[in-house]
Amino acid sequence: SPKMVTRPGQGHSYLHGWTPDKSTMIFTGQRNDKFNLFTVDVKSGNETQLTNEETLDDGPEYSPDGKYIFFNSVRTGTMKLWRMDANGKNPVQLTTDEYNDWFPHISPDGKWIVFISFPADMDPTEHPFYKHCLLRIMPYEGGEPRVIGYVYGGQGTINVPSWSPDSKEIAFVSNSN
Repeated sequence: SPKMVTRPGQGHSYLHGWTPDKSTMIFTGQRNDKFNLFTVDVKSGNETQLTNEETLDDGPEYSPDGKYIFFNSVRTGTMKLWRMDANGKNPVQLTTDEYNDWFPHISPDGKWIVFISFPADMDPTEHPFYKHCLLRIMPYEGGEPRVIGYVYGGQGTINVPSWSPDSKEIAFVSNSN
């Protein structure tokens, strides 16, 4: 039966991922008018805040081995992809070009990161939809992203894990014909 694991009355919570052992969920939580990353132990309901930024941290997802969390953040002024240890320590910026990058998803084989990118003139604090955007991919360890698709979409295009189990295909939503 359904069970609430985030605390009611604390602000919005947006689920984004599970640890590989399914004991912990990671989510973006709105607390004190800020959006940061939190984990919640599924059995106890105990929340742990992992980031404490004045800007938006969003889109968290665990690596297949559970060692890292990948997410997007505006902490540099534009939306960029980041990786940190599963305990919230040692954040490393992964993308550095002119685009605003959202929703990193790690391939099950741990080799690739797929994400969407918007032009630099887009407000990085928005959750844009019905926009021209790029579907891009980059190596898991970092490196130059490459475009694998031009789509009309945005919010909802790849908000959830999108890889096929064999890491060969990516599912996404487009609002174009």
